[in-house]
Amino acid sequence: MNRRLPPIPELGVASMVLTIVSTIYLATYIPKHPPLGPAVGLMVASGVLLLANLVVLSRAREFAWGTFFTVARWTLLAYAVIAGMLEFVFLYDHTRGGVLVLMTLSLVSFAVNVPVLLAFGVARYQAAD
Repeated sequence: MNRRLPPIPELGVASMVLTIVSTIYLATYIPKHPPLGPAVGLMVASGVLLLANLVVLSRAREFAWGTFFTVARWTLLAYAVIAGMLEFVFLYDHTRGGVLVLMTLSLVSFAVNVPVLLAFGVARYQAAD
C-alpha cells in the first residue's frame, strides 16, 4: 500500500500532550486555586490541533472509512463512559468554576483523540473503500 495519508497520529499525539501538560499544571496547585491562564492557553492550542486533525482526516480520499467508523464508534462509546465517570468524580469532589471547565475540556479532548487515533491506526492498513 503506497497511499499517502495525513499526519493524523502526530497531530493527535501533540494535542494529547498539550492536554496532559495543562492537566498536570492544574494538578500542581492542588488544593489551592491555580492561575488559569497557562492552562487555558494549552487547552486552546490542544483544541486547535484536534480540530485541524479532524479537518485533515476528513479530506483523506483513499481511506477505509467503513473500518474507521466501526472502530471509532465503539471506542468513542467506551471513552464517553470513562469520561462520564471521571466527570462525576470531579463534580462529587466539588470541583467548580474554571478548573471544572478545563478538566471537562481535557476529558473531551481525550474522548475524541483516542478513538480517532485508534480508528485511524486500524483503518490505515485496510483496503480503501
